[in-house]
Parts: sequence; C-alpha cells; structure tokens
Amino acid sequence: MKCLSFFWKKAGAREDAQRSSASSSCRGNSISCESSSAEASSKPSIRTIAALCEEKIGSLRAFDLSELHVATSGFSWRTKIGEGGFGSVYRGLLEPSDPQQSEIMQVAIKKLNQGSLQGHKEWMAEIQFLSVVDHPNLVKLVGYCGENTDRGIQRLLVYEFMPNKTLEDHLFTKVQPPLSWRTRLRVALGVAEGLRYLHEGLEIQVIYRDFKASNVLLDEDFEPKLSDFGLAREGPSDGRTHVSTAVVGTYGYAAPEYIKTGHLTTKSDVWSFGIVLFEILTGRRCLDLGRPRSERKLLDWVKEFPVESGRFTMIIDPRLQNRYSISASRYTANLANSCLSTNPKARPTMSQVVESLRHIIG
Repeated sequence: MKCLSFFWKKAGAREDAQRSSASSSCRGNSISCESSSAEASSKPSIRTIAALCEEKIGSLRAFDLSELHVATSGFSWRTKIGEGGFGSVYRGLLEPSDPQQSEIMQVAIKKLNQGSLQGHKEWMAEIQFLSVVDHPNLVKLVGYCGENTDRGIQRLLVYEFMPNKTLEDHLFTKVQPPLSWRTRLRVALGVAEGLRYLHEGLEIQVIYRDFKASNVLLDEDFEPKLSDFGLAREGPSDGRTHVSTAVVGTYGYAAPEYIKTGHLTTKSDVWSFGIVLFEILTGRRCLDLGRPRSERKLLDWVKEFPVESGRFTMIIDPRLQNRYSISASRYTANLANSCLSTNPKARPTMSQVVESLRHIIG
C-alpha cells in the first residue's frame, strides 16, 4: 500500500497541475471531464474506499514492469486485444508466483496512456474498488504496476483473461457469432446481479457510472463480468440522497437527471441498464450515426413499436432468426421501459430487476 500511496501523491500532484490548465478538454466520446473542484468534494468518499482497500490490498500482486514486458512479448501488437481512450489491452502469459505451481496464468494487461489527464485517477479507482469487491459477475483484478521510469510513470492493471471478449463484440459486430436468446437473457441477469451487489451487497454503496455493452466481458462459458471501474463512485452517505459530481460517462448511456443536475444515484445505473437491455433485444447500438436519421437513436426508434402492438417484434435482432420467445421479449422490453422512467424514483432497484429477469428466464 505504501507504493500505491507514493504514486497517488506524486503522480496525482503532477496531473492536477495538468488538469488546471486543461480542465475543459475531453477525450473520446466522454460527455465531459471531471473538474478539480468536483474531485475535491469527493475526497472523503475516496478516503473511505482507500481505507477498505488498505485492508485488502494484500490480495493483489504488485508487478514489476519488466515482468509484464516479458508477459506480452514487449507489448507487441501481436498480443494486443483491445484499445480505448485509456490506452491498450494486451494478452499476457505470466509465470506462476508460487514455485510449487507450474501452470502459466493467462491474463489481460491494461497499459494506460501516459498522456491521459484522467489516467492516474482512474488507475487508482480501479485498484481501490476492485480490491474491495468480490462477486462472480465482477472482473477479478490480479494485480497492478506503477513504476517510475525515465519516460515517466508507467501505470498498468492486470486482470483475469476473458476469452469471449465483450458483449459489444457479440451484439454489434460480425466478427463474433451472435448470442442465442437464452444466452442474452443469462448475460442480462448476470450483469444485473453484479450491479445489485455493488448497490446493496457491500459495506459501502458503489455506483458503477459507466455501464455499457463494451464494459461487459464474457468468460469461456459466456458468463458476464463487469469491468472498468475507473469511473465508479462511492454512493451517498450520512443521510444524503445523491452524490454531486461533474458528469462523466459515455454519451447515450447516462441518465437524463444526472446529465442535467450532476446528481448521481444508483438509479443512474438502472437507467444505463435499461439502455443495454434494449441493445440486447435489438442488436442495435444506443446511438448509431450510420443508420437513417429516424433510426439513429435507439430509444426514439423503439418507441415506434409499442410493446403490446403487433409491430413490436420488428425491433427484435434479426440475427436471432426468430429463435426467441415473443412473450419473454415483451416482458424484457417492459422491464427495460421501467428502467428508463424519466422519474428516477419510479425505476426499479437492481434487486427488483434481478427478480424480474429470473421470472422471464423461468
């Protein structure tokens, strides 16, 4: 933990200075970047999470950069399996840490961009939250690396390897085979279980804040796991109803009241879940500029096909080839609509979502 504290102070101070001169800049399809004033108001929450992290940090492995360099063949393009605004992800092979074990461990190694203004904060958030949480539908963090080199601080995260990539890959690309109807429902249930655990199953309530199909990883049995906790936040405490924060996330998935007021609650995650549930049903992205204008925004388009109408089945992903239950698809769409209520208090809790999905699956 001493090592982490060092990088929190040293790198954080440097990046705070960078943020002060570039606080209005954003990257990728982020809605906006958090300001330093918003971060200052969140420090009590961060300290609470950090305290829990300090108790459990021993379960994580602190890697040397040289180890991860060897594991990825020098971060070769041949081992690269993904890329985003944060940096690149590589498939790595690690020698066992225990001499009595002989099995090579397959992992995914995220190497953060050095130039990312948000990079250090999100790196720390991943370590803090993933060292505390423990659930089958949350990705396992194996360890981390924070090494000061002559080229600056290198920040890496090492996760369990998920061979079937992401939900996004299977829903929206032709590279991966389409998921069956039952598998889609199982994936929806699994991530709902993961969100329920974050909202209700911990000593501290956690708001995920960046739920989307690309952050749902699939293991060898297509069991889903939530990944990327860089934007996660501790929920309200001391009788407060919400957390006040600058708006971050991915355009199209953030709840409208969060965008308008900056008030963050667990119901913000429920809204995002409703979006992804419609993506699972339709095989369409929440925002697709490659489609005709009337079909670009998924929520606007599905409203043209009411759940109880005879036209409803026109929204179902054609790649399912009619191999699905019409009644179950209507229940699922109704559940998605309830998650997307404009009144946050009218949205179900994730416990209620889990029970509804179990009923639908039967």
